[in-house]
Amino acid sequence: MNNMHNIWKVRFGHFVNEVQKYMRFIVTGHIAIVFVFVAGAAGYQYSEWLKVAPASFPAEWLVAATVGILLAFSRPTTLIKEPDQVYLLPLETQMPVYFKKAVNWTFWSQLIIPAVVYIVTIPLLKTVTELSSLQIWLGLAFIIALKYLNVVIEFNYRFANRGQAIVVDRLARGLLSILAIETALTSSVYLAAIYLVIFFAYKMSLQKRVIGQPVPYEHFVHLEQNRMLRFYRFANYFTDVPHLRGTIRRHAWLDSAYKWIAFSSKNTQLYLVFRTFIRMDDHFYLWLRLTAIAAVITAFVDIAIVAWIVVAALAFATTLQLKVALLSNGEFRMDMLFPIAPTQRLKAVEKLLRITSVVQSIIVTLCAIAQPHFYMIPIIIIVVSELTLRLSKK
Repeated sequence: MNNMHNIWKVRFGHFVNEVQKYMRFIVTGHIAIVFVFVAGAAGYQYSEWLKVAPASFPAEWLVAATVGILLAFSRPTTLIKEPDQVYLLPLETQMPVYFKKAVNWTFWSQLIIPAVVYIVTIPLLKTVTELSSLQIWLGLAFIIALKYLNVVIEFNYRFANRGQAIVVDRLARGLLSILAIETALTSSVYLAAIYLVIFFAYKMSLQKRVIGQPVPYEHFVHLEQNRMLRFYRFANYFTDVPHLRGTIRRHAWLDSAYKWIAFSSKNTQLYLVFRTFIRMDDHFYLWLRLTAIAAVITAFVDIAIVAWIVVAALAFATTLQLKVALLSNGEFRMDMLFPIAPTQRLKAVEKLLRITSVVQSIIVTLCAIAQPHFYMIPIIIIVVSELTLRLSKK
């Protein structure tokens, strides 16, 4: 048992160090400023809407559906690695101790999201329902219990079924969680406890199936690799992740973007840069995602200064990250063998980024056309992008 405790401790320490190494690039000053302004604007809009929220608004169902869906997604964090399929086999009888710590960490690390969502909806519940403060906070305790049961059930289901048909399991747990929360908010926590009994019975049946089964190392390794891959892809938007290789796809619907590039030796790098940007998912979806975020925020936030700060920060992030990614010389390219001036690639990247900033400004402006002073948005995006291009390192 001490062996399992030490193995988990080492794994967890390595995991925390790995996350911290990249989080310092993600949580930066300009991101924090944007978050503060967006949170403040969202809070203001929320409080203003609560003043006119109709009494018939289905707050209980909204809260139950949102939180219930979040509870159903309780993917276990096991920190299992590929070599464990061999090296941990002699210790397989001790693995329940290891998995107990994994389940506990999964519960505490995932609890914050549904808990915060529920707490954010408390003003809504107080405004449009007759729930007392005691009932509301008992609802939070009920959600915490549901989250723990969902985590344990998903772990045991994956263990017993090697992850097969997990969608069916999640769908069933999601529906039960929604009904349980809605019952707790509209009837009583005591009546909703019936659902806890159902969850508990389901958990016990899965635990019985797990007994005597070999550890599904392959499934947990695959699960862990995908989880870390998602984190590395997210971190790659903010800094270079050396061991991450982007996915390459054709994106045939954008083939027409190449046609306006004249066939000439001086346009070699321009063609390659455009092709790289469009076909590399990491580059193209980074631009698309940041543009979509800016468009959604400006479409719903009617405080001009907040919208301007957000689009400025996102325009800066888009231009800077794409410039760094497209000018990276970490890999060998065939064009390096040809007598092309090194400055051609820089000029091609700058031309591409000017075009993408114009397209981004058009999309965001069209989404914000109903907001006050929307005409300032394209100016801000283009000016910030140009300044970022000129002042950032070559």
